[in-house]
Amino acid sequence: MPDITPRTSSEDLTKRLTHARYPRSNSYDVRWVIENQMGPNALWLLEWLAPALGLDALRPCARVLDLGCGRAMTSVFLAREYDAQVTAADLWVKPDENARRIAEAGFADRVLPVHAEAHDLPFAEGSFDAIVSIDAYHYFGTDDLYLPTLTRLLKPGGRIGVVVPALREEPEGTEPPEHLKPYWEPDFWSFHTADWWRRQWTRSGAVEVETADWLDDGWRDWLLWCDVIAEESPEEFHRTMARRVGEMVRLDEGRTLGFVRLVGRRI
Repeated sequence: MPDITPRTSSEDLTKRLTHARYPRSNSYDVRWVIENQMGPNALWLLEWLAPALGLDALRPCARVLDLGCGRAMTSVFLAREYDAQVTAADLWVKPDENARRIAEAGFADRVLPVHAEAHDLPFAEGSFDAIVSIDAYHYFGTDDLYLPTLTRLLKPGGRIGVVVPALREEPEGTEPPEHLKPYWEPDFWSFHTADWWRRQWTRSGAVEVETADWLDDGWRDWLLWCDVIAEESPEEFHRTMARRVGEMVRLDEGRTLGFVRLVGRRI
């Protein structure tokens, strides 16, 4: 049996993870967030995205697609914080599992979990007021042809907003930065700069890009989260991954790695 005994009290963890930049996220139970994470702190990243995406300005019960929602933490956040009606779509997590989490959080009437692959979304054109994707879009959105097929699901003038792991500068040639070679995985080639993403979205002709920027000191948030997950996650897989990613982020110190926020309005 894996060791799932918490190593730190919830009170001490709450203090450690209370972040001035993310006041809404600070109100969530830290154990719930740790147990349901699948990468960098998704609530922090969504809270950073929210003002650029204009979530506070959405009408009550606006329809939002949470694409690549993982264990639906971001979907619950959207329903609770912004009064949204959320479709929580994910390929890797079963809808039944997410439905249980959503019901336990008290939002079964506001969040609908669905099983969906990003290239085969079973929704009609103009179904959503907004589309959100946190720490997932880079897995499928680098395809030059993808954004127009996705944004057809938005109402005219609706917005799409994503946050992705990113690079300060595009690597030259075919090799990763020298200091990151011991850690580099093929998936990391989907990490790009804010300028790369702005150009990608602008070229698509599907959206007017309103925001494409870098999270200042985002690597410090990433490292803090990795350290906590490496110590506190009940799942060995996540503890092991967090230790390795944490080593990489600590070595890099923000020279290369961080997060980019993108917002586009459907044309």
